[in-house]
Amino acid sequence: MGERNPPLEKNLPSFWGGRIFEGTIWLLLGLFVLYPLFRLLLLVFSGDGAALGNLLRPFTDSYARRALVNSLILALSVGTLGTALGFLFAWGVTRIPLPRGGRIFFSSVTVLAFVSPPFTGSIALTLVLGPGGILPELLHLSNFSIYGFPGTLLAETLTYFPLAFLTLGGILGALDPSLEDAARSLGSTEGRVFRTVTLPLCVPGLAASFLLLFAESLADFATPLVMGGKSFPVLPTEIYLQITGMYDLRGGAAMAFVLLLPALGVFLLQRHRTNGRSYVTVTGRETPPSRRVLPSRRVKWAVLGVISFVTLFIFLLYGTILLSSFVKVWGVDNSFTLDNYRFVFTTGLNSITDSLLIALTATFFGTLLALSVALLAAERKGKRGGALEFVSLLNYVLPGTVLGIAYLVAFNSGPIVLTGTMTILVALCAFRYDAAGIRAILASLRQIDPSLEEASLGLGASRLTTLRRITLPLILPAVKTGMRYLFTVSLTAISAVIFLVSVDWSLVTVRILQAMTELLFAEAAAFSVVLILIVFTAIGGINLFFRLLFPSGRKGPGGDTLSHGQVE
Repeated sequence: MGERNPPLEKNLPSFWGGRIFEGTIWLLLGLFVLYPLFRLLLLVFSGDGAALGNLLRPFTDSYARRALVNSLILALSVGTLGTALGFLFAWGVTRIPLPRGGRIFFSSVTVLAFVSPPFTGSIALTLVLGPGGILPELLHLSNFSIYGFPGTLLAETLTYFPLAFLTLGGILGALDPSLEDAARSLGSTEGRVFRTVTLPLCVPGLAASFLLLFAESLADFATPLVMGGKSFPVLPTEIYLQITGMYDLRGGAAMAFVLLLPALGVFLLQRHRTNGRSYVTVTGRETPPSRRVLPSRRVKWAVLGVISFVTLFIFLLYGTILLSSFVKVWGVDNSFTLDNYRFVFTTGLNSITDSLLIALTATFFGTLLALSVALLAAERKGKRGGALEFVSLLNYVLPGTVLGIAYLVAFNSGPIVLTGTMTILVALCAFRYDAAGIRAILASLRQIDPSLEEASLGLGASRLTTLRRITLPLILPAVKTGMRYLFTVSLTAISAVIFLVSVDWSLVTVRILQAMTELLFAEAAAFSVVLILIVFTAIGGINLFFRLLFPSGRKGPGGDTLSHGQVE
């Protein structure tokens, strides 16, 4: 006879652990992640001895070596500063008792920083802080220069820190206040509670944020191209110029391959620091909101001061973009006109509809993919889950220009031809930008006490019911984070998709870049304003969708009410 009470995992096989489901995920990752990378490596390493010379160029050539060092310094700085700033915003929104309008204000304004392509923010910084800009003229700083490392760091930090905010906001909101209360009851000061309880429990989110910001900065060619110039060369810009200016596809791809080493190194270090540690904070016990201890007045006003200053500066930058969209020629002929918007909704209408269709489709499939990969990786612990997580993030680690070239090489000829179609654009966005969702969902899953799911399964609920009524509501903030990010970056992507556009599919970001190269900044600004409005509308729609699907205060299994912090 068999066991009377077989182990839970054998008695109730996992829906997400099925071999067919796992095989399907690996098949998709193999087709749209590993296969393009394999074709890229064939391009880099095939041929004569020039292949080795291209690979060694960032180490042997003094200018290329300088660009590589600058890239690493910039990426580390953006990852550190952007994660810290995102944490301040997330902590301020979740821990300071602000009116609902204040929370919405600070949460929404961060989206402004990345709803438009990075080079749009760079143009705004140039208009505000560049030679003859608003602030230098106001403060009579004739010799002030924003170009170089300071300007590039500022532009990229303001562009990418909202990703850290979105990731950390959900994690801080899900922390159980009783853990901090216990530390306070033992006599710990607020500072010690923060250092020993709050901050360590946020390690998965902090590590995920740093990794994403580091990778984003390491792959960005547009911002350094505008803000860095010759005084601050970085390797992504040199790669882009090598490919588009010198038409050296193999040489540019070989140089970009070097960027994979530090990106993979940071990813492996992050996994080493977080794996094998417990970050469980969601236990199923409801904690009354009144138990939250408010921050001290000094801490409260210090945090509010920093995030308010950053918010006002962002408003200044994007207010400049808004104003410039209603003038004929910024700084030359500032007379009011609506011609820029007429151009957007006539000549540029196809690019708007095409971009919107691609972004919506990529968001749908990318969210399903991120949720599936994260749940499967969390269940397949050890090397098996680690391999799945690693492969799913490879496309994000690859610099955008190189990934676009890899897709172009892989799908331009047999056995699978996708170039010039909507499929290749959707696949690139879904398999590249689902990384934020995967990391956010995994960070949230590591906060959930496994006994919650075990209790549901022990009471007879199926795996699918447990996922729908227990797991999914608890990771809802992370799912929304991934979905909002996926839509935003799919709509505003440029570095990868610029190599895959065709006459059949026109993208807004490509039209903006074309307008900038032709010095039509007012038209570019009008396109950016339209993008901002579309993104905010879509984010509101996503929030409404999740609120209707999982309303606050819904009854969980057994009749217990899930707390607002857990569901929202």
